Amino acid sequence: MSRDSDDVTARIRERLSALRARMRREAVLDEAVSRTAARLNIRPEEAARHLSRQAHGSGVELEDLAATVEPAPPPATLPPVPGWVLAVLQAVHVSAAYLAPVVDDDDRPVDFVIAAANEQARDVTGRGAADLVGERLVQACPGVVKSGLLEAYFRVLAEGRPLKLDPVEYVEARDHKLWPASLTVRAVPLHEGVLASWRALDEDERLISRWDRAQREAELGWAEWTLTTGRTYWTAQMYGIFGRDPADGPMPLEELPGTVVEADVPLVDELMSTLLEHGEAADSEFRIRQRHGVRQVRTVSEPVLDDSGTPVLVRMLVQDITRGRRRERALSAAHEQAVSQRRRAEEEQRVAHRLQDAIQPGRSGVLDLPGVRIAVRYLPAEDVGRLGGDWFKARRLPDGRVLVAIGDAMGHGLAAVGLMAQMRFGLAGLAYTKADAAQLATWLNDLIYHNSETVAATGTAVIGHFDPGSRLLTWTSAGHPPPLLVRDGVAALLEPPPGLMLGALESVAYELTSTQLHPGDMLFLYTDGVIERRDQDLDAGLKSLLEAADDCPLDDPEAAIGCVLDRIGLDTHDDVCLLALRIR
Repeated sequence: MSRDSDDVTARIRERLSALRARMRREAVLDEAVSRTAARLNIRPEEAARHLSRQAHGSGVELEDLAATVEPAPPPATLPPVPGWVLAVLQAVHVSAAYLAPVVDDDDRPVDFVIAAANEQARDVTGRGAADLVGERLVQACPGVVKSGLLEAYFRVLAEGRPLKLDPVEYVEARDHKLWPASLTVRAVPLHEGVLASWRALDEDERLISRWDRAQREAELGWAEWTLTTGRTYWTAQMYGIFGRDPADGPMPLEELPGTVVEADVPLVDELMSTLLEHGEAADSEFRIRQRHGVRQVRTVSEPVLDDSGTPVLVRMLVQDITRGRRRERALSAAHEQAVSQRRRAEEEQRVAHRLQDAIQPGRSGVLDLPGVRIAVRYLPAEDVGRLGGDWFKARRLPDGRVLVAIGDAMGHGLAAVGLMAQMRFGLAGLAYTKADAAQLATWLNDLIYHNSETVAATGTAVIGHFDPGSRLLTWTSAGHPPPLLVRDGVAALLEPPPGLMLGALESVAYELTSTQLHPGDMLFLYTDGVIERRDQDLDAGLKSLLEAADDCPLDDPEAAIGCVLDRIGLDTHDDVCLLALRIR
């Protein structure tokens, strides 16, 4: 090892030591900010400004002031949690908690109370439900602030939309020790708060990230250095590139300069400065010496920063480019990929339209099934860019029951149409298991959950079985608008059992409910495009649908659909799907 590489190694060690000391100081400040926020019932950013002003006014160092802040007492009473929320919580098979919002005098959410947690709940330090329930979230888990999870939960509460974050680089400080973890996090609106679930990723699951998948396919090397703990992870290809025996384990970051050809050591010094001091991603090329000779490598590196801009992790993708032809192939592949992506972007919506036609044929007409006559009307959005994922399924099963279902894959365009195909075809196959509708919904939920990767793929559905002999409808709802029943000229919405939308969380149990139908009854199933209007809320849309169903003749389901759609007026901004079931 040359003197230059020794000097660079020493500088890297100094930088790492300084970074870890800085993270420990910031952990103390974060804890003080969280305690102050809980005590004063304000948001963490406001608590940080409060502490800063207090330190400035008293002439005390901020770190010294932070060390004197005592924890806030837990809330005297917990908000009531309905039994059905607890049931949903226990149906989740990973760590999960129900977060009830805490508001200030202006009714603005400033924090959450951990109002309930399931038996599996564990934070990154290993604490369970007994230690967490009843605590303010920012005080019990200060890492939610810098990781962005607190703001994410506020968005879920405000917007009423589910959220998936994967991975979240999370660091908790407790007892003067840093607890880093990579988490996959789901959050969905539930009752008056947020249902959050999380799971720590193990080493194998980390390989599912985009960068890891790329290195597998292209035979590239991938390395991760966790700066908080010194833990290092290498893929098998890294050992081959550096000619290192796997029995020796991965190389610490500070030893990297010792493998570099002396003339290229300044390039590595500049690379480390960019990553560790400036917190910026960087590309670099340099030569290394290994047991098979000198190799030319190209690296693409990035630091993972916490919200304060401090590097907590360094990732590096390494490619052996000794042979020029490898670079040429990579450039050619990149060019072809760019051209392909441009073409896909130009044609995606046209393909989505054609795919939608192929997946969901029979957009209007009548189905004569045992004990029921079903009329169908499906109208896609006029704007191709707004094509959605509405779908339906109605067929006689071998056991004599009639399967009837309607659903909506969230989003628009090709992604929504693809998710719609998963839901419709998945249900078509699962229906032959003779399982009840609640079990079908659970299986369909898991199918969607495990097939989604980097974004939350979700959908809604009503799934039911109609028995032509008893005229009993057994059904369940996964976050879908409620069915509408017209009996003796009076229209009313059926009360759906509580059920999360499909794909929001893993291993969700759904409830089954039964509705006794009679000859002459008309049952309407519909998607949100029937009741959503840009100039009115959903309650107004439901009221319009009820009034239309009350006024329309119901002797023929096809005529009833036409009458209802004429009365409520069509909005072609979104897909519209409507089923009318006339009971014989």
